[in-house]
Amino acid sequence: MTAKKVSAKDFLINNGIIVVLLLLAVFTAIKQPTFFSGGNFINIALNVAPRFIIACGVSGCLITKGTDLSAGRMVGLSACLAGTLLQKPDYSGKFFQNLPDFGNAWGLWVLAVLLICVVICCIFGFINGIVISYLQVPAFIGTLGMQLIVYGVCLVYTNATPIGGYHSAYTAVAKGKLFGVIPFLFLIALAVGLVMWFIYNMTPHGKYMYAIGGNEQSAEVSGVNTKKTKIIIYMTAAALYALGGFLVGAKSGGSSVNMGQGWELEAIAACTIGGVSVNGGIGRISGVLIGVLVFEILKTCLQYLGVDTNYQYIAQGIVIVVAIALDIRKYIAKK
Repeated sequence: MTAKKVSAKDFLINNGIIVVLLLLAVFTAIKQPTFFSGGNFINIALNVAPRFIIACGVSGCLITKGTDLSAGRMVGLSACLAGTLLQKPDYSGKFFQNLPDFGNAWGLWVLAVLLICVVICCIFGFINGIVISYLQVPAFIGTLGMQLIVYGVCLVYTNATPIGGYHSAYTAVAKGKLFGVIPFLFLIALAVGLVMWFIYNMTPHGKYMYAIGGNEQSAEVSGVNTKKTKIIIYMTAAALYALGGFLVGAKSGGSSVNMGQGWELEAIAACTIGGVSVNGGIGRISGVLIGVLVFEILKTCLQYLGVDTNYQYIAQGIVIVVAIALDIRKYIAKK
């Protein structure tokens, strides 16, 4: 048995984005020595954490040849929900003026609000799963419609009012540190990654998910309840968006209806860069982490190099298009 040979050309083409961004990181470090500093690495890790959680949700949809364009809006909805319920009792611009001061029970109230955010987002995820699995609406169209619905719900709920004045018990979730060293945000993302890795690799649900992505008809013939599996996938994704939005709101110290806008595209690009195929059946949680990290490094490099924000959007758009194109190229080459 001979090992399959991989040419340097194929390697560079298939991993071109990662190689180019690593070279960009080296160039940035040469131009701006502070790029390779402990403080910058911590900032990158804190920015990666919530995006990794969101990308984990999107990855399940991609593996089953679907997608979720409502991810970013659910992040914003969760951040706004949490923000309106977790403001300081004496804050002048309090959203719910009659909300009581929970005293020593603020920690429990923060947890309760997180559960509220998860439940509400899961309802939208359940609807996504029903529309895609039972009504046979393409995931792109179904979740695009849900994106608008969730945005509208958030606008109606908040009346497009910016939200701030958060209680310290809420912001501590994202800004606190274990033993004063390890950020809670990092630990939460690590826990989510480990749980999702276990689900993808060690449970029947994970096997069903990859089977559906490989060949849905064959999976159904083999006894896989494809409709139920898809509903679970989209509900799980929504729960992760809710958690991500909850953490982003705590980290930012404020929220608005536009929070999370476009994050679903970042998540899709990050997943694709990390080897999660939009053609289904392929993807690992470790790859998702690499993809999110690479995408965040790109943004950080552009900021350190002083690139205008408008041009940063252009660069990110190019990365998204190239990542999808390379993924399709690999898929065609395997056929």
